[in-house]
Amino acid sequence: MQDGSNGAETGSTSTRPDLRLGADSICGLPPRARQAWLEGLSDNALGALPWLFDFWALPHQLPPEGSWRAWVILGGRGAGKTRAGAEWVRTQVEGARPLMPGRARRVALVGETYEQVRDVMVEGESGILACSPPDRRPVWKATQRKLVWPNGAEAQAFSAHDPEALRGPQFDAAWVDELAKWKRGQETWDNLQFCLRLGDDPRVVVTTTPRNVEVLKEVLARPTTVTTHAPTEANRAHLARPFLDEVRAKYAGTRRGRQELDGVLLEDMEGAFWTTARLDALRVEAVPIFDRVVVGLDPAVSSGGASDETGIVVVGAVTKGPPKDWRAWVLEDATVSAASPMKWAEAVAGAYGRWNADRVVAEGNQGGEMIEAVLRQVAPLVSYRKVTARHGKGARAEPVAALYEQGRVRHLRGLGLLEDQMCRMGATGYQGRGSPDRVDALVWALWDAMLDPARMKSGPRVRML
Repeated sequence: MQDGSNGAETGSTSTRPDLRLGADSICGLPPRARQAWLEGLSDNALGALPWLFDFWALPHQLPPEGSWRAWVILGGRGAGKTRAGAEWVRTQVEGARPLMPGRARRVALVGETYEQVRDVMVEGESGILACSPPDRRPVWKATQRKLVWPNGAEAQAFSAHDPEALRGPQFDAAWVDELAKWKRGQETWDNLQFCLRLGDDPRVVVTTTPRNVEVLKEVLARPTTVTTHAPTEANRAHLARPFLDEVRAKYAGTRRGRQELDGVLLEDMEGAFWTTARLDALRVEAVPIFDRVVVGLDPAVSSGGASDETGIVVVGAVTKGPPKDWRAWVLEDATVSAASPMKWAEAVAGAYGRWNADRVVAEGNQGGEMIEAVLRQVAPLVSYRKVTARHGKGARAEPVAALYEQGRVRHLRGLGLLEDQMCRMGATGYQGRGSPDRVDALVWALWDAMLDPARMKSGPRVRML
């Protein structure tokens, strides 16, 4: 790669190889075809290939098309967010040749601290310096906290601990890293928006592992924001196998894992009966032999793409001794989406058989006798009980939430979607989207296993396994 006009530079359109296939497609070609493709590249194109990120990038690392003000890259730990941010900055400041201007001349790099901007965004293994080809590599001026490119473009470092430093400067692009971690996130973000006033289309890229913080939720809700998302697993080819094995073993199937590995934004509602921390503290790896297993069912009243889910949750209980000593374990969330009555009946029968259940209990306010009739077409011998809801969802869930507060309920892994709903349920009802079908099924199952007055009065029925 050269820095004069008599050679072919990195990224020049005249030497750029055909990127339409992408790295995954090239690797998937038969060996001879792959070799032929490589041999068809010029020397300059072959030398430029390592620096052409749009060829190597994962889908979530490429900027979305269309008009947008903010691009938020949500991802699990190690999902490749930093590399995507660094490469986007390159696309903004680099021109077709090393000394030619790009679309951006002044860039803000904003991290939690100045040290993190330097160590991660600038000098890190996936930072701007590591991603830049030799003929376009900027110089880091540590005393000025500034990157300077050969074409004169500059990037200034800022700390979220010092939002006032963003009063005065102006930029035509910005890269924000780990916004959800910032203690003064809203103030820093607001000041940055006033700085993005240069050029025809100033834009900002946000790379972050999601957290339930207002500034991130506000940015995501704006109509000018676009989002890409990926779990840690998407970038597994570039991660150490022991790291993946360790975090999978510890966090897979937990709410913490959904946030840190899957990159899912978990929204705990203020005043909710359950929280992420409380549910993760109740996680267990093994279960005892149960005295009773109940399948809770909250059937959807319609089927098709726009219908609610049919909540199906399995609970096992140990009911020896007085009721205050009874304990329960939530074993499986077998909920199905947009299913016909026969499909959800088959899912219920499957869960009933897998766990050798004693009973299916279902809310019959809507559907009435149809629920039992459909279920018995699939599983004629299933033990079934219809219950009627006489109170609102929040009031029904409160006695069940009390069981959790008493430490009498535990969860197996793999209940993430159920737990998402639980963290949006409080005394005023459900504050999430749609209907809390999974929570309703959980409530009915735990009520039958642990709170049914008739069972509590008559004592446990120990079943033979």
